[in-house]
Amino acid sequence: MDITIAIDAMGGDHGTRVTVPAAVAYLEKHPGDTVVLVGLSDVIEAELDKLGFNDRARLRVHAASEVVGMDESPQIVLRGKKDSSMRVSINLVKSGEASACVSAGNTGALMATARYVLKTLPGIDRPAIASFLPTFKGQVCMLDLGANVDCTAEHLLQFSLMGSALVSALEHKAQPTVGLLNIGSEDIKGNEVVKRAAELLQASDLNFYGNVEGDDIFKGVTDVVVCDGFVGNVALKTAEGVAKMMGGFLREGFNRNWFAKIGALISMPVLNAFKHRLDHRRYNGASLLGLKGIVVKSHGSADAFAFLCAIERAAEEARGGMLHHISEHVEKWHHARLQNVGEAL
Repeated sequence: MDITIAIDAMGGDHGTRVTVPAAVAYLEKHPGDTVVLVGLSDVIEAELDKLGFNDRARLRVHAASEVVGMDESPQIVLRGKKDSSMRVSINLVKSGEASACVSAGNTGALMATARYVLKTLPGIDRPAIASFLPTFKGQVCMLDLGANVDCTAEHLLQFSLMGSALVSALEHKAQPTVGLLNIGSEDIKGNEVVKRAAELLQASDLNFYGNVEGDDIFKGVTDVVVCDGFVGNVALKTAEGVAKMMGGFLREGFNRNWFAKIGALISMPVLNAFKHRLDHRRYNGASLLGLKGIVVKSHGSADAFAFLCAIERAAEEARGGMLHHISEHVEKWHHARLQNVGEAL
């Protein structure tokens, strides 16, 4: 299946210096696909000239006159920047000209704009941010990672439906396991929202594993871990901080003296494998789930390799029929709920 990806070329800390080389690298890996680079035409063209890329049958530039700053208010962007590279990219998804959109821009502005332009899928109250994290067994999908600070039990159920659908679409698992992040595995643990969410998940047709604790995330106990955006964002940033600290300790240890440096040389194959496995760039690309279109958020400081991974994430979701999977999951849930209400009456 050949697809078209719209890229907000101006977004992120580095703009076209990262987004354009990543787009070219993507086309080299996927010769059947098409990329639309959205933004200031002259700036994009200058970067393409530097790279010597001339295959305009598969790459086209779509002009947008405005750029969203990384610190701009979502409300101001939504009302005042209707021709921004971010919004135009999302518009291409809405019109059907693109299968998905990727941006490294302002997260709040991207979520607000995407929700306003694309709207949410039927049965979904709030979009959620989902991403994949490395585990002992492979990877785990975790959501919400910051879009919704305050959630109801019903919202957590919807996040579970969407996370399960995303894993089904990307990893072709019929019944991904879903864990609810809590302060203990026992049913009596947690606040009232989490306890109620556990009841709803237990009654759903999802493959609900039960409560999972923070250390279970990276063990790969479940395929999906669900929590509210406040908890999810703190957990994610904590994991990133620990990973950086470990890397710093290793560098410090191996640079301590000549014997340590020789040890580093001998250990190089293991260290390289370790670095590759925990390379956060490989997991770049957070999905904005629950919208009537595929939107992937890249980290703002991503380099070209990391941004390429975000583009590939968007392409995988489009090829895997992620929107269809989510709609199907939500429709089944609504049907079961109505049936239960009918039986109660």
